[in-house]
Amino acid sequence: MSAAAAARRATFRAGQREILHALPGSAAWGLISGVAMVKGGLSVPWATAMTLSVYGASAQLAALPLIMAGAPLWVIIATGFITNLRFVIYSAAIRPYFAHLSLRRRAALGFFMTDFAFTFFMRAAQENRLPERDRDAWFAGMAANNWFTWQTFACTGIVAAGYIPTDWGLEFTGTLALIALVGPALNARPAIVGAAVASMVALLAHGLPFKLGLFCGALAGIAAATLTDGLRRPPPGAESAA
Repeated sequence: MSAAAAARRATFRAGQREILHALPGSAAWGLISGVAMVKGGLSVPWATAMTLSVYGASAQLAALPLIMAGAPLWVIIATGFITNLRFVIYSAAIRPYFAHLSLRRRAALGFFMTDFAFTFFMRAAQENRLPERDRDAWFAGMAANNWFTWQTFACTGIVAAGYIPTDWGLEFTGTLALIALVGPALNARPAIVGAAVASMVALLAHGLPFKLGLFCGALAGIAAATLTDGLRRPPPGAESAA
């Protein structure tokens, strides 16, 4: 094995280790998603095909009632697209780190983007812990562990849907895990302001269809954090003038 290949493998394994303590939350989300799809009316084969191809609980669960109601295909696709609009924001945020890669490589990495993967990646970037090289391998390591955990427990939930009560509250476990990940990242004023504004806007817009309140909150939070960060920086030339 060449030195470059060995380095990439080591970086991949570092990414795998980075996300280990988030996997219980991913497992809980996957399990409840699998149970919900079957209890919502999908057969085991169709539910399995959906979780393997879509790989997005919010889009899956939003599209499920439309599928069972026989809604037009364009309505189902549009609903899934709108539900997952936050990933457009995620992709824009991490694009500078992968802009040098080919379109095919970036598309492959984008398919495995999740809330957990984005949170860990941006936290590592903020703390200057990202590797200098092979950042795609580091991201792929996180994504591989998360994908395997998610699919394992989603398929478990699909198969065992008849035996797992839906009132166990497993989705709340996933929410707690995500909060625990985001909390430590709120260590600077722009991040705190952005999180506060995003939360308020998302709550106020909660009644919007297709979960657009979440998307509006994300946009407002990014705008507020960017504005706050800009106000903290001295104007160009101020430091040299001083």
